[in-house]
Amino acid sequence: MDSTMLWIGFNLFVIGALYFDLVVLNKKSHIIGYKEALFWTITWTVLAFAFNGLIYLMLGAQKGLEFLTGYLIERALSFDNMFVFILIFSYFNVPQLYQPRVLKWGIIGALIMRLIIICVGAELLNSFHWMTYVFGALLLFTGIKMLKHTDTQLEPEKNLLVCGLKKCMPVSKAYCDEKFFTRLNGKICATPLFIVLLLIESADLVFAVDSIPAILAITRDPFIVYSSNVFAIFGLRAMYFLLADLMNMFAYLKYGLSFILVFVGLKMLVSEFYKVPVGFSLGLIVAVLAVSMVVSVYYKKRTPQESQI
Repeated sequence: MDSTMLWIGFNLFVIGALYFDLVVLNKKSHIIGYKEALFWTITWTVLAFAFNGLIYLMLGAQKGLEFLTGYLIERALSFDNMFVFILIFSYFNVPQLYQPRVLKWGIIGALIMRLIIICVGAELLNSFHWMTYVFGALLLFTGIKMLKHTDTQLEPEKNLLVCGLKKCMPVSKAYCDEKFFTRLNGKICATPLFIVLLLIESADLVFAVDSIPAILAITRDPFIVYSSNVFAIFGLRAMYFLLADLMNMFAYLKYGLSFILVFVGLKMLVSEFYKVPVGFSLGLIVAVLAVSMVVSVYYKKRTPQESQI
């Protein structure tokens, strides 16, 4: 199938999905409850696997495996995104009513940024073979850093985007409903909610720099990388509201994610000498995620009982 038609068709789907989400379903802000979050988490997961089936049929089994592996990597790493999102919303005491709006616009920004990073990254790998080792080393470094990093501290005053905004315009002290901008004393001001959006976008940019090379280690096809990212991102907002209260249950997931990043980093570094089969990568990633989540839940249940002994 012509790659141009694939890109056009898929981007029309993305635009339609965004319109349906932003204009039709969520024209008015509301608190997303557990049932709604569960419904959309299941819906986007089913759509992702249905699209994976189309990839198998149209592009072959190899591309289908690459999409599935990339999707699972991105979905797994998005758990780390959610830890940061929770931290940002808690730090700024963002009301639950406003959080969906921030995440909606965060998704739009994430899609644009990731498309740019994917196209640039794929072109670099295709044009400069030595970039494979640079990306591999970056993933190794990120995986080891994730393993050592135990606590995340939020310092918005050091964020470059926030500092730049404050130099350009004043920032109001209080929220103004769900608005990103307001007018005070005749001047246009940014609201704290816009500061939150900037922090969400900058956090996603950092995660994109980490996660996209991991998927490029599986496939160099920009369409597979982008489409797997899109489905993972669309499912992230619903999954956030579904799992926000349960994130502490997965204390050992970070070790699993660290192992995955180190593995794909090594995969890139040895790619000149040995091609790790995509099927093996997929099986290993699923196994590592399953083990780390089971261990997390098991020790979470045992800890309160042991503390009483």
